Amino acid sequence: MHTSTRFHATLACVRSSALSIALLGFVPITLAEEHVFATTPTSVAQAAATVDADATARFEALVAEYDGWRRTVYPEWALRKGYEERAGELTDVSIAGVHKRQAQIGLFLEELRAIPREKLSARDRLDADLLERELRLSVNGHRFGGWMIPIDGRWGIHTEIVQMGDLATFADLDDYEAYSKRLSGVPGTILDTITVMRRGLEEGVVPPSVTVVQVAAQIRAARVSLPDQLRKPLTVMPKSISDADRTRLRAEVERWLDPIDSALTEFELFFTSEYLPKCRASIGASDMKDGAAWYAHQLEVHTTTSMSPEEIHKTGLAEVARIRAEMLAVIARTDWFAADPARAAMPDGDRFAAFIRYLRTDPRFYCKTPEELLTRYREVCKRIDPKLPALFGRLPRLTYGVREIPRFMAPTQTTAYYQPGSPQRGEPGWFYANTYALDQRPTYEFIPLSLHEAVPGHHFQIALAQELEGVREFRKDLDSTAFTEGWALYAERLGIEMGFFEDPYDDFGRLLYEMWRSCRLVVDTGMHAFGWPRERAIAFMQENTALSELNIVNEVDRYISWPGQACGYKIGELVIRRLRAKAESALGARFDIRRFHDAVLLEGPLPLDVLERNIDAWIAAEAKRAS
Repeated sequence: MHTSTRFHATLACVRSSALSIALLGFVPITLAEEHVFATTPTSVAQAAATVDADATARFEALVAEYDGWRRTVYPEWALRKGYEERAGELTDVSIAGVHKRQAQIGLFLEELRAIPREKLSARDRLDADLLERELRLSVNGHRFGGWMIPIDGRWGIHTEIVQMGDLATFADLDDYEAYSKRLSGVPGTILDTITVMRRGLEEGVVPPSVTVVQVAAQIRAARVSLPDQLRKPLTVMPKSISDADRTRLRAEVERWLDPIDSALTEFELFFTSEYLPKCRASIGASDMKDGAAWYAHQLEVHTTTSMSPEEIHKTGLAEVARIRAEMLAVIARTDWFAADPARAAMPDGDRFAAFIRYLRTDPRFYCKTPEELLTRYREVCKRIDPKLPALFGRLPRLTYGVREIPRFMAPTQTTAYYQPGSPQRGEPGWFYANTYALDQRPTYEFIPLSLHEAVPGHHFQIALAQELEGVREFRKDLDSTAFTEGWALYAERLGIEMGFFEDPYDDFGRLLYEMWRSCRLVVDTGMHAFGWPRERAIAFMQENTALSELNIVNEVDRYISWPGQACGYKIGELVIRRLRAKAESALGARFDIRRFHDAVLLEGPLPLDVLERNIDAWIAAEAKRAS
């Protein structure tokens, strides 16, 4: 999982958050030739003949206005992109602010549709199609009211405030001035969030109580951590800042600590006494107003397909059965299996359950301290790094590191997540690992999780997109869960080619993670479309994965609070694997894995149908190049 998804979710009005954000290394191909991969089958010559200068100018102006508007209304995101004009501002999360943004999105969509698409170049037609999809999904999603649920059990205004000092660069006096101004806006942002949530109570748009029951404890923990966290950027300041300015800045930050704490106290009181008691007992999206339509919309957003819940559910069941057979074969390679001949005679189900119990209870698979866990993750990442040039023609320039998930939010967080960096601001990407409940963080997860969250998964894909040249800004961070998460899941499998899964326990960890994402297809659709209770979803995960009890509960609650998102992983990975198999079959000995991966990544995130069109064009170009 990567946290930049939350910016797109805000844009699509699926959920709202105050402080969210948020070439060629193979045989030479010219920029024009590379761009052919993203076109429709129309030839470049035919496309050029129909291009109209007025339509092109209108589209260029619209895109420039759209990108500028995003930088204006999402200042935290803009700051991460290196635009500092509104560095001291926060996103307007008030009801009026939400509706104003949505109205503007509608105007952009109307203006875009008025531009004759047939008069644009093939490249511009693609960009116009992608932008229209982004705007259309936002307009369609707004009516379901997800923006009235700005918190869940993992994220919210209370968690983001505490991290404000960690998610910014402090290089000069202007950075500190902007930080102080952002802090001054936090109390109002918290109160605006309360107003939005009250509107949700009035409209009956509230989250399932099971997904937010921990929020009160999170707010209290955030308040305890708040002073030290917000002071942290001022502990060591650049020498260029005078003593007088240092004293003044520290005094300004101190001045805002009490108002922020008071606003968080009001938020906690509102949440515990007014909000949580009225959250719904049901868990399925189908239980909400227009719930079936909303869930279908969510599946379209996150899978970028028109697959129905039934199709997704069946796909998940088929993958679970396939991976289960592979897991049993890997179990037979372990020393646990060899230690007792009687285990070979056990029924498959009993043997699988016994092996899972062993994995969950044997100390050999667990770290003893948070420091050991973080060190182990860092060692895995450094083992991966040297393997990457053999698989990719283009490597990102931006570096990454491994950090601990803040402890105040760790109990309800997932196992790990990725926080994108900023090439413009000189900030690395961060792979955050959870050190809470060490007896629930098995070491056989370390390799697949590092491949997924860091390299060549999220950090690779997102950093490469950030560094693209000649690609419009909005294209670099399109909302495509199926692409971004599908790629990260595909990246886990690349560990086979890197030689990381010779140990059967590590290989079982890889299969565990693939099984986990396949189970998501079953339980997400089960709960949101077919009436599964939470207990059935938890039991299904327990029966088919070796995830710890804590991780399973946290994961199921995540699927409840974010319908459809978890389906994007496996659907995207299956498409990328199918496209690779198609390319290998078509090109035979001419297939170059480095060039294939570059073709997948160097257009930025894409809907799956556009990705397939690109790869089909790339296969044809590769065949022609080889001949």
